[in-house]
Amino acid sequence: MQKRFHLFGQLAILAIVAGLALTGCSQPAPAPTAAPAATEAPAASAAVTTTAASAVTTTAASAVTTTAASAVTTTASSGAATQTFELGVDGPFSGPDALNGTEFKRAFDMAMSPINYTIGNYKIDPVFIDDQSDPAKATTAFEQAYGQKKIQAMVLNWNSSTAVALMEETAKYKVPEFFGFGATETVNETFASNPAKYGYWMLKGWPSPAKLSVAYVSAIDDAITKGTFKPANKTVALGGEDSDWGHSFCGAIKSQFQAQGWTVVDEEYFPIDQTEFTPLMTKLKNLNPAVFVLSSTAPPTMSAAIKQESQAGVNALTVADGLGWVGNWYTLTGKASDYVLDEIPQLATAKGKAFVAAYQAKYNVAPSASAAGLAYDGTNMFIEMAKAVEAANNGQLTGDGIYQWVKANVWTGQWTYKDGIVMPEYKYTADTIPDPVVGPGEYMFPVEQYFGGQSKIVYPADIAVQALQGKP
Repeated sequence: MQKRFHLFGQLAILAIVAGLALTGCSQPAPAPTAAPAATEAPAASAAVTTTAASAVTTTAASAVTTTAASAVTTTASSGAATQTFELGVDGPFSGPDALNGTEFKRAFDMAMSPINYTIGNYKIDPVFIDDQSDPAKATTAFEQAYGQKKIQAMVLNWNSSTAVALMEETAKYKVPEFFGFGATETVNETFASNPAKYGYWMLKGWPSPAKLSVAYVSAIDDAITKGTFKPANKTVALGGEDSDWGHSFCGAIKSQFQAQGWTVVDEEYFPIDQTEFTPLMTKLKNLNPAVFVLSSTAPPTMSAAIKQESQAGVNALTVADGLGWVGNWYTLTGKASDYVLDEIPQLATAKGKAFVAAYQAKYNVAPSASAAGLAYDGTNMFIEMAKAVEAANNGQLTGDGIYQWVKANVWTGQWTYKDGIVMPEYKYTADTIPDPVVGPGEYMFPVEQYFGGQSKIVYPADIAVQALQGKP
């Protein structure tokens, strides 16, 4: 599965970004480029965007915006880049998940800026593909991007449904895709059905829902055993967006609750852009389940449901999977988020904290680890893979070269990325592809509980800072 100076302010930000560069890419950081405010979404008419530091040209008729990130062409070591590598960047840059798309763009720029958008002799020309969280629009935007820019590879992706649709496009044009967040097991099933065709969806940046959702069930049962959560019965209600993600997540956690003796009393699905939940919350109040599981990729939808649940007086312990996928989640929900459970990765290392400081200084809003943090890691992982490919191919960087190198080195677990800010290691093996390896020391999300806008890890026990609590 989905976020903006006086002279002294500029110098401070440059110092922070330079520190990131030294720990990550070991390149000097240029001056930060301007970006939209946290609440801005790119224009819906601009389905495809290419960025360059110098100029912005919008062609409304063709729904293509060209921003000249191509103006940045040099590195200190290699001189002027003489060739261009067209890199697609997929995301919901408008529509219900636009806040996540904004975080994608910002994190991508923060990863690319320290290397001046240049790898060896190649200028990286990003082509932003606005999928608008809609499979049909995603397909159209990709076709437009490929037709106009002949993208050679693609990174990132937020929604499961758009991932499933775009797998056909990457297979059709043989464009390798990396670090897509579309987690649904449908992606894995499609991949396994014909790896020669669908293997171009090479590496997911978010594993299948069942590999992470089971931690909620374990955390809740552990709290019952310890006596910090004392429900009258083991009943659970489920609510998810009507998408590949929603059905995958709710289907997985439903089975996991049932396997532990829980009874499912309700299961509802709603449109990704729904913001009116009064009838559902009235129904839940009457059903009075011990636990309510909610998941949506869209911040407006998730926050509306959380607030209306509180207003309706629903007393269930709530799992709101994805509430913290944007950095300003507490602004959206307020105290209605108290006691809510969520699974959110951390930005707790020195490099993670430096990223947060640089992001906040540049954009005046906190980043989320789930969208901005993982997108930053995914972009940097692509950069390091591309560097390795260029070195192994006598200075040549092509989409097919990356595809072949990743199959030989990353799919086999011989090459892993250990310089991230969210996970200690991103590793893939023949047994897990296209998913990363999930587990301690590799890829995992802790279960957190929210109190007054702060998240506290409650599971697993070895890293928990406090016990899971039921609503008073």
